[in-house]
Amino acid sequence: MTAPRPRSESPAPGSPTPRFGYGTNGFANHRLDDALAVIADLGYVGVALTLDHDHLDPFAPGLTRRVAAVGQRLSALGLAVVIETGARYLLDPWHKHAPTLLHDDPTRRIEFLRRAVRIGADLGAEAVSFWAGVRPDTVPPQTAWDRLVAGCATVVDAADTANVTLGFEPEPGMLVEDIAGWRRLRAALGEPARFGLTLDIGHCRCLEPQPVPQCVAEVAGHLVNVQIDDMRRGVHEHLEFGQGEIDFPPVLAALTEAGYRGLVAVELPRDSHAAPAVAARSIDFLRAAVPQAVG
Repeated sequence: MTAPRPRSESPAPGSPTPRFGYGTNGFANHRLDDALAVIADLGYVGVALTLDHDHLDPFAPGLTRRVAAVGQRLSALGLAVVIETGARYLLDPWHKHAPTLLHDDPTRRIEFLRRAVRIGADLGAEAVSFWAGVRPDTVPPQTAWDRLVAGCATVVDAADTANVTLGFEPEPGMLVEDIAGWRRLRAALGEPARFGLTLDIGHCRCLEPQPVPQCVAEVAGHLVNVQIDDMRRGVHEHLEFGQGEIDFPPVLAALTEAGYRGLVAVELPRDSHAAPAVAARSIDFLRAAVPQAVG
Protein backbone atom coordinates (compact mmCIF):
# COMPACT_ATOMS: atom_id res chain seq x y z
CA MET A 1 0.00 0.00 0.00
CA THR A 2 1.27 3.45 -0.87
CA ALA A 3 1.88 5.62 2.16
CA PRO A 4 -0.36 8.69 2.46
CA ARG A 5 1.23 11.98 1.49
CA PRO A 6 1.81 14.63 4.16
CA ARG A 7 -1.27 16.78 4.60
CA SER A 8 -1.09 20.49 3.86
CA GLU A 9 -1.85 22.76 6.75
CA SER A 10 -4.25 25.65 6.34
CA PRO A 11 -2.19 28.77 5.55
CA ALA A 12 -1.58 31.37 8.17
CA PRO A 13 -3.46 34.68 7.89
CA GLY A 14 -1.90 36.77 5.14
CA SER A 15 -0.29 33.78 3.47
CA PRO A 16 -0.69 33.74 -0.33
CA THR A 17 -1.04 29.96 -0.48
CA PRO A 18 -4.45 28.94 -1.85
CA ARG A 19 -6.54 26.47 0.13
CA PHE A 20 -7.08 23.58 -2.27
CA GLY A 21 -10.03 21.23 -1.97
CA TYR A 22 -11.51 18.46 -4.10
CA GLY A 23 -15.10 17.76 -5.11
CA THR A 24 -16.76 14.54 -4.01
CA ASN A 25 -18.63 14.45 -7.33
CA GLY A 26 -15.26 13.30 -8.68
CA PHE A 27 -15.33 10.37 -6.20
CA ALA A 28 -18.79 9.04 -7.05
CA ASN A 29 -17.62 5.41 -6.91
CA HIS A 30 -16.19 5.74 -3.40
CA ARG A 31 -17.92 5.58 -0.05
CA LEU A 32 -17.96 9.08 1.40
CA ASP A 33 -15.71 8.14 4.34
CA ASP A 34 -13.18 6.63 1.95
CA ALA A 35 -13.34 9.60 -0.42
CA LEU A 36 -12.72 12.05 2.43
CA ALA A 37 -9.75 10.00 3.64
CA VAL A 38 -8.13 9.89 0.19
CA ILE A 39 -8.69 13.61 -0.33
CA ALA A 40 -7.11 14.41 3.04
CA ASP A 41 -4.23 11.97 2.59
CA LEU A 42 -3.33 13.62 -0.72
CA GLY A 43 -2.90 16.94 1.06
CA TYR A 44 -6.10 18.79 0.26
CA VAL A 45 -7.38 20.95 3.11
CA GLY A 46 -11.04 20.96 2.13
CA VAL A 47 -13.79 19.20 0.28
CA ALA A 48 -16.66 20.33 -1.94
CA LEU A 49 -19.34 17.91 -0.77
CA THR A 50 -22.09 17.20 -3.31
CA LEU A 51 -25.15 15.88 -1.51
CA ASP A 52 -26.11 12.74 -3.42
CA HIS A 53 -27.44 9.18 -3.06
CA ASP A 54 -24.26 7.73 -1.55
CA HIS A 55 -22.75 10.95 -0.27
CA LEU A 56 -24.93 12.24 2.56
CA ASP A 57 -28.35 11.81 0.93
CA PRO A 58 -30.47 14.60 2.45
CA PHE A 59 -33.69 12.58 1.96
CA ALA A 60 -32.59 9.28 3.52
CA PRO A 61 -33.55 8.32 7.10
CA GLY A 62 -31.40 9.35 10.05
CA LEU A 63 -30.19 12.60 8.54
CA THR A 64 -29.30 14.27 11.85
CA ARG A 65 -27.19 11.31 12.92
CA ARG A 66 -25.49 11.01 9.54
CA VAL A 67 -24.69 14.72 9.35
CA ALA A 68 -23.14 14.55 12.81
CA ALA A 69 -21.01 11.58 11.74
CA VAL A 70 -19.79 13.41 8.63
CA GLY A 71 -18.99 16.45 10.74
CA GLN A 72 -16.89 14.32 13.06
CA ARG A 73 -15.13 12.74 10.09
CA LEU A 74 -14.33 16.12 8.55
CA SER A 75 -13.00 17.38 11.87
CA ALA A 76 -10.84 14.30 12.40
CA LEU A 77 -9.34 14.68 8.92
CA GLY A 78 -8.86 18.43 9.23
CA LEU A 79 -11.04 19.17 6.19
CA ALA A 80 -13.00 22.35 5.63
CA VAL A 81 -16.19 21.98 3.60
CA VAL A 82 -18.48 23.69 1.14
CA ILE A 83 -21.82 22.14 0.17
CA GLU A 84 -22.59 21.54 -3.52
CA THR A 85 -26.06 20.69 -4.82
CA GLY A 86 -25.40 19.50 -8.37
CA ALA A 87 -26.45 15.87 -7.93
CA ARG A 88 -27.74 14.62 -11.28
CA TYR A 89 -30.55 12.17 -10.42
CA LEU A 90 -31.15 12.64 -6.72
CA LEU A 91 -34.55 14.29 -7.17
CA ASP A 92 -35.80 12.54 -10.29
CA PRO A 93 -34.45 9.14 -11.45
CA TRP A 94 -35.55 9.81 -15.03
CA HIS A 95 -34.49 13.40 -15.67
CA LYS A 96 -31.07 14.93 -14.97
CA HIS A 97 -31.16 17.76 -12.42
CA ALA A 98 -34.96 17.89 -12.42
CA PRO A 99 -36.86 19.58 -11.05
CA THR A 100 -35.04 22.91 -10.98
CA LEU A 101 -36.33 26.22 -9.70
CA LEU A 102 -37.62 26.83 -13.24
CA HIS A 103 -40.01 23.87 -13.49
CA ASP A 104 -43.77 24.05 -13.03
CA ASP A 105 -43.44 22.41 -9.62
CA PRO A 106 -40.09 23.27 -7.99
CA THR A 107 -41.18 22.03 -4.56
CA ARG A 108 -38.70 19.18 -4.33
CA ARG A 109 -35.80 21.38 -5.49
CA ILE A 110 -36.65 24.04 -2.93
CA GLU A 111 -36.86 21.44 -0.18
CA PHE A 112 -33.51 20.03 -1.30
CA LEU A 113 -31.91 23.47 -1.10
CA ARG A 114 -33.45 24.14 2.30
CA ARG A 115 -32.01 20.87 3.57
CA ALA A 116 -28.65 21.73 2.01
CA VAL A 117 -28.66 25.01 3.92
CA ARG A 118 -29.42 23.23 7.19
CA ILE A 119 -26.70 20.66 6.53
CA GLY A 120 -24.31 23.48 5.70
CA ALA A 121 -25.10 25.16 8.99
CA ASP A 122 -24.62 21.93 10.96
CA LEU A 123 -21.27 21.22 9.26
CA GLY A 124 -19.99 24.77 9.51
CA ALA A 125 -19.73 24.96 5.73
CA GLU A 126 -18.02 27.97 4.23
CA ALA A 127 -20.76 28.21 1.60
CA VAL A 128 -23.73 26.36 0.10
CA SER A 129 -23.62 26.43 -3.68
CA PHE A 130 -26.46 26.11 -6.19
CA TRP A 131 -27.43 27.15 -9.72
CA ALA A 132 -30.45 28.08 -11.86
CA GLY A 133 -30.99 25.07 -14.08
CA VAL A 134 -31.79 24.80 -17.78
CA ARG A 135 -35.02 26.46 -18.89
CA PRO A 136 -37.57 23.82 -19.94
CA ASP A 137 -38.75 24.24 -23.53
CA THR A 138 -42.34 24.61 -22.36
CA VAL A 139 -41.55 27.50 -19.98
CA PRO A 140 -41.38 31.03 -21.45
CA PRO A 141 -38.18 32.96 -20.65
CA GLN A 142 -39.89 35.58 -18.46
CA THR A 143 -41.80 32.93 -16.54
CA ALA A 144 -38.55 31.03 -15.95
CA TRP A 145 -36.85 34.18 -14.72
CA ASP A 146 -39.68 35.04 -12.35
CA ARG A 147 -39.62 31.51 -10.96
CA LEU A 148 -35.86 31.70 -10.46
CA VAL A 149 -36.06 34.98 -8.56
CA ALA A 150 -38.87 33.68 -6.35
CA GLY A 151 -37.07 30.42 -5.64
CA CYS A 152 -33.79 32.13 -4.85
CA ALA A 153 -35.57 34.51 -2.50
CA THR A 154 -36.89 31.51 -0.57
CA VAL A 155 -33.41 30.02 -0.35
CA VAL A 156 -31.95 33.36 0.77
CA ASP A 157 -34.53 33.51 3.56
CA ALA A 158 -33.50 30.02 4.70
CA ALA A 159 -29.82 31.01 4.58
CA ASP A 160 -30.48 34.16 6.61
CA THR A 161 -32.26 32.12 9.27
CA ALA A 162 -29.44 29.55 9.39
CA ASN A 163 -26.62 32.12 9.18
CA VAL A 164 -25.25 30.42 6.05
CA THR A 165 -23.52 31.99 3.04
CA LEU A 166 -24.88 31.12 -0.41
CA GLY A 167 -22.74 30.84 -3.52
CA PHE A 168 -24.75 31.03 -6.73
CA GLU A 169 -22.95 29.44 -9.68
CA PRO A 170 -23.37 30.63 -13.27
CA GLU A 171 -23.37 27.47 -15.38
CA PRO A 172 -23.01 27.32 -19.20
CA GLY A 173 -26.31 26.45 -20.83
CA MET A 174 -28.41 27.34 -17.79
CA LEU A 175 -30.72 30.33 -17.39
CA VAL A 176 -27.92 32.13 -15.54
CA GLU A 177 -24.75 31.09 -17.33
CA ASP A 178 -22.33 33.98 -16.82
CA ILE A 179 -21.23 36.66 -14.39
CA ALA A 180 -23.49 39.26 -16.01
CA GLY A 181 -26.47 36.97 -15.39
CA TRP A 182 -25.46 36.53 -11.75
CA ARG A 183 -25.26 40.32 -11.33
CA ARG A 184 -28.74 40.70 -12.82
CA LEU A 185 -30.13 38.03 -10.50
CA ARG A 186 -28.47 39.53 -7.44
CA ALA A 187 -29.95 42.93 -8.31
CA ALA A 188 -33.42 41.39 -8.77
CA LEU A 189 -33.13 39.89 -5.28
CA GLY A 190 -32.23 43.26 -3.75
CA GLU A 191 -28.51 42.46 -3.41
CA PRO A 192 -28.79 40.30 -0.29
CA ALA A 193 -25.63 40.10 1.79
CA ARG A 194 -25.59 36.28 1.87
CA PHE A 195 -26.02 35.85 -1.89
CA GLY A 196 -22.42 35.45 -3.03
CA LEU A 197 -20.82 33.96 -6.13
CA THR A 198 -19.50 30.49 -6.83
CA LEU A 199 -16.99 30.95 -9.65
CA ASP A 200 -15.90 28.00 -11.78
CA ILE A 201 -12.55 28.94 -13.35
CA GLY A 202 -13.18 26.66 -16.33
CA HIS A 203 -16.50 28.35 -17.05
CA CYS A 204 -14.71 31.68 -17.29
CA ARG A 205 -12.55 30.34 -20.11
CA CYS A 206 -15.54 28.63 -21.71
CA LEU A 207 -17.75 31.67 -22.21
CA GLU A 208 -16.80 34.89 -20.40
CA PRO A 209 -15.60 37.65 -22.78
CA GLN A 210 -12.68 38.76 -20.62
CA PRO A 211 -9.52 36.81 -19.64
CA VAL A 212 -9.90 34.48 -16.67
CA PRO A 213 -7.77 36.53 -14.23
CA GLN A 214 -9.86 39.59 -15.08
CA CYS A 215 -13.03 37.63 -14.29
CA VAL A 216 -11.62 36.91 -10.85
CA ALA A 217 -10.65 40.53 -10.27
CA GLU A 218 -14.05 41.87 -11.30
CA VAL A 219 -15.97 39.73 -8.79
CA ALA A 220 -13.39 39.74 -6.01
CA GLY A 221 -15.71 41.26 -3.44
CA HIS A 222 -18.40 38.63 -3.99
CA LEU A 223 -16.43 35.37 -4.18
CA VAL A 224 -17.50 32.82 -1.58
CA ASN A 225 -16.63 29.58 -3.39
CA VAL A 226 -14.23 28.73 -6.23
CA GLN A 227 -14.19 25.62 -8.39
CA ILE A 228 -11.10 24.99 -10.50
CA ASP A 229 -10.60 22.88 -13.62
CA ASP A 230 -9.25 23.28 -17.13
CA MET A 231 -11.46 24.05 -20.12
CA ARG A 232 -11.42 25.18 -23.74
CA ARG A 233 -13.14 28.17 -25.26
CA GLY A 234 -16.74 27.42 -26.20
CA VAL A 235 -16.72 23.83 -24.92
CA HIS A 236 -18.30 23.05 -21.55
CA GLU A 237 -16.14 20.06 -20.64
CA HIS A 238 -14.30 19.87 -17.33
CA LEU A 239 -10.74 18.80 -18.10
CA GLU A 240 -7.73 17.83 -16.05
CA PHE A 241 -5.15 20.56 -15.66
CA GLY A 242 -2.96 20.91 -18.73
CA GLN A 243 -5.57 19.45 -21.09
CA GLY A 244 -7.33 22.74 -21.76
CA GLU A 245 -6.35 26.32 -22.52
CA ILE A 246 -6.06 27.99 -19.11
CA ASP A 247 -2.79 29.44 -17.82
CA PHE A 248 -3.18 28.79 -14.10
CA PRO A 249 -0.43 30.80 -12.36
CA PRO A 250 -2.08 34.13 -13.32
CA VAL A 251 -5.43 32.78 -12.12
CA LEU A 252 -4.02 31.78 -8.73
CA ALA A 253 -2.28 35.15 -8.53
CA ALA A 254 -5.59 36.89 -9.22
CA LEU A 255 -7.28 34.94 -6.43
CA THR A 256 -4.49 35.95 -4.05
CA GLU A 257 -4.68 39.59 -5.11
CA ALA A 258 -8.45 39.46 -4.66
CA GLY A 259 -7.94 38.51 -1.02
CA TYR A 260 -9.95 35.35 -1.49
CA ARG A 261 -9.52 33.01 1.48
CA GLY A 262 -12.11 30.34 0.71
CA LEU A 263 -11.63 26.90 -0.76
CA VAL A 264 -10.41 26.43 -4.33
CA ALA A 265 -11.88 23.00 -5.06
CA VAL A 266 -11.02 20.83 -8.05
CA GLU A 267 -14.17 20.15 -10.08
CA LEU A 268 -13.83 17.02 -12.23
CA PRO A 269 -17.22 15.31 -12.03
CA ARG A 270 -16.61 12.90 -14.91
CA ASP A 271 -13.39 11.37 -13.58
CA SER A 272 -14.64 9.16 -10.76
CA HIS A 273 -13.36 6.05 -12.55
CA ALA A 274 -9.80 7.12 -11.72
CA ALA A 275 -10.46 9.43 -8.78
CA PRO A 276 -7.37 8.85 -6.59
CA ALA A 277 -4.93 9.16 -9.51
CA VAL A 278 -6.69 12.22 -10.94
CA ALA A 279 -6.83 13.89 -7.53
CA ALA A 280 -3.11 13.19 -6.99
CA ARG A 281 -2.16 14.64 -10.36
CA SER A 282 -4.37 17.65 -9.73
CA ILE A 283 -2.82 18.68 -6.44
CA ASP A 284 0.68 18.13 -7.84
CA PHE A 285 -0.19 20.46 -10.73
CA LEU A 286 -1.68 23.12 -8.47
CA ARG A 287 1.21 23.01 -6.03
CA ALA A 288 3.65 23.47 -8.92
CA ALA A 289 1.64 26.44 -10.17
CA VAL A 290 1.61 28.27 -6.81
CA PRO A 291 5.31 29.38 -6.83
CA GLN A 292 4.84 30.76 -10.34
CA ALA A 293 1.75 32.65 -9.17
CA VAL A 294 3.42 34.29 -6.19
CA GLY A 295 6.97 34.52 -7.47
